[in-house]
Amino acid sequence: QVQLVESGGGLVQAGGSLRLSCAASGDTIRTYAMGWFRQAPGNEREFVAAISWSGGSTYYANSIKGRFTISRDNAKNMVYLQMNSLKPEDTAVYYCGARPGGAITYSTRQYTDWGQGTQVTVSS
Repeated sequence: QVQLVESGGGLVQAGGSLRLSCAASGDTIRTYAMGWFRQAPGNEREFVAAISWSGGSTYYANSIKGRFTISRDNAKNMVYLQMNSLKPEDTAVYYCGARPGGAITYSTRQYTDWGQGTQVTVSS
């Protein structure tokens, strides 16, 4: 089991950038695939991006492809989400998730550990 803490959210104007961080503790994330998800008010939690245990494979939702980049540093037990060209529709609480076994997936049900989330608000 791994404990996750997200940070880096905030208020930004449309077109701006933010970098989210996810700090893991309690276990090494080397054997976990990691993902970022988001949830806007009234909506279900949706997939944003995922990265395999080695960082060699990544997968993105179509809505953010080309604007967001997921990365990880296993030595530091950290996962990142660089968000560029932000749009008002990117406004949501962003969550970091960990999936044992290393294979990436967009399914929330396959992630066993979650952080508390960090709010991202993009103004128009």
